[in-house]
Amino acid sequence: MSEFPIAGSYRPTVMGTHGMVSSGHYLASLAGERILARGGNAVDAGVAAGLCLCVLQTDMVNLAGVAPMILYLADEDRVTTVSGLGRWPKAASLEHFLKHHDGRIPMGVQRCVTPAGLDAWVKALNEFGTMTLAEVMEDAAQLAESGFPMHPFMAANLRDGAATFGQWASSTAIFAPGGRVPEPGDIFVQADLGRTMRRVLAAEAAARFQGRSAALQAARDAFYKGDIAREISDFYQSQGGFLSYEDLAAYESQLEALVRVQFGEYEIYTCGPWCQGPVLAQVLALLANDDLKALGHNSPAYVHLVTEALKLVFADRERYYGDPEFVDVPMEAMLSAHYAEARRELIQPDKAIPGMPAAGDPWNGNGTAAEPWRGLQPAVHGATPTAQTLDTTYVCTVDRHGNVFSATPSDTCMNAPVTPGLGLTISTRGSQNWAVEGHASAIAPWKRPRLTPNPALIFKNGKPFMPLGSPGGDVQCQSMLQVFLNVAVFGMSPQAAIEAPRFGTYSHPGSFEPHEYFPDELRMEARLAAEVGDSLADKGHKVVSWPDWTWKAGGVCAITIDHESGVMAAGADPRRMSYAIGW
Repeated sequence: MSEFPIAGSYRPTVMGTHGMVSSGHYLASLAGERILARGGNAVDAGVAAGLCLCVLQTDMVNLAGVAPMILYLADEDRVTTVSGLGRWPKAASLEHFLKHHDGRIPMGVQRCVTPAGLDAWVKALNEFGTMTLAEVMEDAAQLAESGFPMHPFMAANLRDGAATFGQWASSTAIFAPGGRVPEPGDIFVQADLGRTMRRVLAAEAAARFQGRSAALQAARDAFYKGDIAREISDFYQSQGGFLSYEDLAAYESQLEALVRVQFGEYEIYTCGPWCQGPVLAQVLALLANDDLKALGHNSPAYVHLVTEALKLVFADRERYYGDPEFVDVPMEAMLSAHYAEARRELIQPDKAIPGMPAAGDPWNGNGTAAEPWRGLQPAVHGATPTAQTLDTTYVCTVDRHGNVFSATPSDTCMNAPVTPGLGLTISTRGSQNWAVEGHASAIAPWKRPRLTPNPALIFKNGKPFMPLGSPGGDVQCQSMLQVFLNVAVFGMSPQAAIEAPRFGTYSHPGSFEPHEYFPDELRMEARLAAEVGDSLADKGHKVVSWPDWTWKAGGVCAITIDHESGVMAAGADPRRMSYAIGW
């Protein structure tokens, strides 16, 4: 028998013709499939699964967190995005963090931005779904109220974070009841979160005679303009946070412009530079003229080229990406063929660029900016990261009508206190800003952080082909890129593409406070490091071996669509709790 018993992978690629769901937890995938079986569309199913993830992975995903989405609407032949990203309270300022925190963004309530998740889920459902919130939230509410078996991944995450969330009594009461983090197999109940969901659903029910859309709006307003909003703002104000009732009442997720790039017969759609999504598009623009297949899958030459391309794009991310409502992001110029060619010329086949490369000059199409940017001098740390924030998950769905849903919800329960009585930790995405004057993602009132979560959608020959996404912070785009290339260039099935060994560069400032920087570091799973590590070290990379199947390499989920046969094929990452299901 071959090393891989199921067509190149240890798990089967899940195939079907009626509908498909792949997500960060098997029960969430099942909840999405149940919605499809009841006649819901991909958006209904994606929202249902996403809401379940807010319960099943509440250590990494929060109903009051972020939920960026990208969707394809078959009837309209249209792709759109929902930002699902909070804003800094209007009372927050860069000057405060410079004066009182020496340019750092401390753990706790002062890094909290407006909660975006619930608004985004409801907006997607209202604009593009067919069902009520009660129909798609019921499974999530029951999982919160009655509990579910604690899974090993969450148990380990809570153990690792106990010293952090343990400073807040409201968090400890939920995540370490009786002073003990639940063990795998223990039934984990989140009664306060369940009651908050029921309060939102009660508002929808009270307005049901006004029609579906008005009832959904009433549910959303109960959270952002009703008693729940006042409980959130009162608590955060009492703890020294900036978040106010007025901030909550004024917040709304937006339908945002897309970023698109061509790569051979494929078109890659990502969210805009308010997140790191365009990294995927930029790297593929840079590699568009390379014969990657001829280099050989995960060969030293291939890993070196992809890594160097990523480093160049991360340099541009550091210099230019930020909330486009506040900064001028030269997105079109950065995706131009002329600029990509100029940047590509900087890559040498046998020598790694030391550290983080200089940013380019996209306005003039130059590979290197005429004047180096000196806004941030990142701190250099040791040879390996001291910590990695473990949050974020992913869900994608495809229905029988051809609608596609792709979302990367996030926000940990670890970095700020749970609001007493609500079971919610308000989004701590302020940790992805910089208290640095002149930085594209510097803190400013009502500005959005530069978000790491970034769902993607791939088209092939003008038709939707593959939604994909991943948790993993700065590894997200890197793991998504490798899985896409495994499918598009090397012809792998989704599951085999996901299971293939991965690598990731850390030669850039991290997106999370304190923005650690590990010059030249290239981490890769042990089975890959054993084959190509020495060759890459000879090129100047500091090769560090990850354990095989490590969660640090991401948790990719993806679904491919064959429009000729009608077959949908899904994969889910065994590095985490991900699972695919379909019919």
